[in-house]
Order: sequence, then structure tokens, then C-alpha cells
Amino acid sequence: MESVNHIGIAVKSIDEAIQYYIEILGLKLIAIEEVQSQNVRVAFIDAGNIKLELLEPLGEGAVSKFIEKRGEGVHHIAFDVTDIRTRMRELSEKGVRLLQDVPKPGAGGAEVAFLHPKSSYGVLYELCENDKMGE
Repeated sequence: MESVNHIGIAVKSIDEAIQYYIEILGLKLIAIEEVQSQNVRVAFIDAGNIKLELLEPLGEGAVSKFIEKRGEGVHHIAFDVTDIRTRMRELSEKGVRLLQDVPKPGAGGAEVAFLHPKSSYGVLYELCENDKMGE
């Protein structure tokens, strides 16, 4: 893992939550986009040395299930990686369970893959390659 890319935060409504991050905390909005492969709308926020990724479900999916089960809050931690497919293979060979066999398109033009929380002490980790967000 090269560095932490962002922290994903599940929210019911980006339009409501973003006011807190911008108006109350004084952080800067980078971009908002829809990521169809994950069935979410995302807002990236510049938090200085790291980005926050607000995740709003667009319907049924992992984020909507997360909110139903646990409520709004920290959803995942994302790491920058080079050559995501190789990294996925290496992790799999070390016994780490992945949530998919191949990377999926993610926000900001990244390719992403997730490690199963049962393989990561209860934390959902995301691998991100070629993230253009914030450059």
C-alpha cells in the first residue's frame, strides 16, 4: 500500500451532509459524481492531507445495506496502489478474501477493489489505482 487515498463515509444525503463539511468544518468540496458500478453518488472533500469521500446510495447496494445495518458513518479506508491486479493477486495468495475478482470502475477515474472485512479485522479496505481526484 502506498498511502491512504481517502476515507469513505456513508451518508443518507450528500446534499444535507455536505453542508456540515463545508460550512461547519470549513473544508473544500473537490467534486461530486455518480459511480454507477457501485450504485452511489460521491462527493470528494479536501481535508488537507487526505480526502473524505461521502457516499450516498442511489438504490440497493452495499452502501444502502451499510446504512440500514449500522447507520451513517465511516464506511471504508482506501489505499493508493500501483498495478491493482498484481496487488489483488498478491493479497489473495496471502489468504486475504477479496469482494471481487477484477477491479471495478470507481470515482475519479480510478479502478477499485475491496478487501473483505472478515479478512481485515472488521475494516473494509479499498484499493485504488490511477485516482485522478485532487490532482
